Amino acid sequence: MQLRIEDYALIGDTQTAALVGIDGSIDWLCAPRFDSSAFFAALLGDPRNGRWRLAAKGMERATRRRYVPGALVLETEWQTETGMMRVTDFMPPSTSQPDVIRLVHGIKGRVEVEMELIVRFDYGRMVPWARRVGGDLMFISGPDAVMLRTDIQTHGEDARTVAEFAVEEGQFASFVLSWSPSYEPPHEPPHAGGALETTVEWWRGWSDRLTYKGDWQDDVRRSLMVLKALTFAPTGGMVAAPTTSLPEHLGGVRNWDYRYCWLRDAAFTLWALSIGGYSDEARAWRNWLLRAAAGDPEQLQVLYGVTGESHLIEQTLDWLPGYAGSAPVRIGNAAVDQFQLDVFGEVIDAFHLARGVGIESDQTAWALEKHLVEFVIEHWQEPDEGIWEMRGPRRQFTHSKVLAWVAVDRAVGAVEKFGLDGPVDDWRRVRQQIHDDVCANGFDRERNSFVQAYGGKELDASLLMIPLVHFLPATDPRMRGTIDAIRHELVRDGFVLRYKTDKTDDGLPPGEGAFLPCTFWLIDNLSLIGEIDEATRLFEQLLSLRNDVGLLAEEWDPEAKRQLGNFPQALTHVGLVNSAFNLDRARRTRKKALHSAY
Repeated sequence: MQLRIEDYALIGDTQTAALVGIDGSIDWLCAPRFDSSAFFAALLGDPRNGRWRLAAKGMERATRRRYVPGALVLETEWQTETGMMRVTDFMPPSTSQPDVIRLVHGIKGRVEVEMELIVRFDYGRMVPWARRVGGDLMFISGPDAVMLRTDIQTHGEDARTVAEFAVEEGQFASFVLSWSPSYEPPHEPPHAGGALETTVEWWRGWSDRLTYKGDWQDDVRRSLMVLKALTFAPTGGMVAAPTTSLPEHLGGVRNWDYRYCWLRDAAFTLWALSIGGYSDEARAWRNWLLRAAAGDPEQLQVLYGVTGESHLIEQTLDWLPGYAGSAPVRIGNAAVDQFQLDVFGEVIDAFHLARGVGIESDQTAWALEKHLVEFVIEHWQEPDEGIWEMRGPRRQFTHSKVLAWVAVDRAVGAVEKFGLDGPVDDWRRVRQQIHDDVCANGFDRERNSFVQAYGGKELDASLLMIPLVHFLPATDPRMRGTIDAIRHELVRDGFVLRYKTDKTDDGLPPGEGAFLPCTFWLIDNLSLIGEIDEATRLFEQLLSLRNDVGLLAEEWDPEAKRQLGNFPQALTHVGLVNSAFNLDRARRTRKKALHSAY
């Protein structure tokens, strides 16, 4: 049975992550670093490439599931004709040797249970050597070893490990799957029951630190927990998603590896963490950015690995069929070699925002920022590949120019607001030059709208960023025209497309879903122009797209009514947090104005 993307839930230990299906399967489990090869499962929904299923016998889907309140601990209930059981899945916050624990609890009556473990390494290509070590099962392939420890009797069958057993009311069974380097002794596994208590306590301690008190508080908390789970704790880097090659169009080729940290997400991510009061995480993310951006600006990349590694060559895995037949399956990401001018603005904006929320800086960091600003001043007139990493020709993208303006504007602000040193008069002159250039060449008077690229007619949802980075107010007539045009041409069933893939030469066949982060940007714009009721309606509509445990992917298919793209997507959840804050503030301001009027 092919599960939908939204049929999965996330568990993680802030160093790796797994996706658990509503059929009781773990179909994707990363190695200790998000960018490393998979533990044992190479592709969602294809058991030939590895999976670990634990379910009530004869049932294809669980009855219900939920997260333990305040914790990234998943409880899945199975109701049969003879009884009920609960499977609790979690990963204890841990070291570089992660554990996945599955705890089976009989709730009432008697339930027959089946377990199947198919271990594969190197994205399904390698069948491991399996052997028993004492009472445990060890699977080894090259540098990787996985050990299964359980009090249930298992046996091998057709290169699988299987078991059948029953639980009655009050009975427990536990399974612990642990990774370790094959050349080192396996670590001592945690006790399942004690680890559950510790994990719930750890997550609740983290989620209780939330300082956001506005509307949609529980929704903000859930999204921030997702962001925490997607953070590689040793470095502070946050991956865009824990998966690769989940398609943006079913059966299509827009299948990318998102297990990396995008500099583009920097400012929005930092702001979302700050909204929640998570200053430690915001500081760690800022510090990761400093390390990633250090060096020659000519070599600044769009994305990096979680430890800052830069060698991310894109490869296709031809032996994998792809989710729902969507091929090729890719690892690595060729966008790493693109020139994307906007990234400089986003990084400098993040540094500026960090100062604004009280994250300390030093002269070394400011020297790096000035170096980046000077690069922008020298190169802002050049064409680039743009925010969407198009694989077509370079162009003069309007959004890229706007973010070049942001880079210089924030440098001016660093001098004016924070007393840092720099040639501020020169920067003010260039800032105005870029602003004039965008307004002259990025705005189409016939359309009464900004356009995707100079000289073109096509729209682009990235234009919604113009007010959000304070290039122009949302109420400016040019921006109002742009918002109206995007609502008319790029909105499908209320959700925003990035651009029309059949109208833009992006080097790929047309077809993709609505891009959920862009829909959150539209909500922010509607809030700014005073259409608060419409913004609220759209926000609630977006919340309704979440799956049963509150998770969102990158895109939404308005026709098939299902989630698309890598999952769960950090930028989508960042957008949810930021839009909740912006919309709550707008609603409170309106309410205060109404009260003062009387």
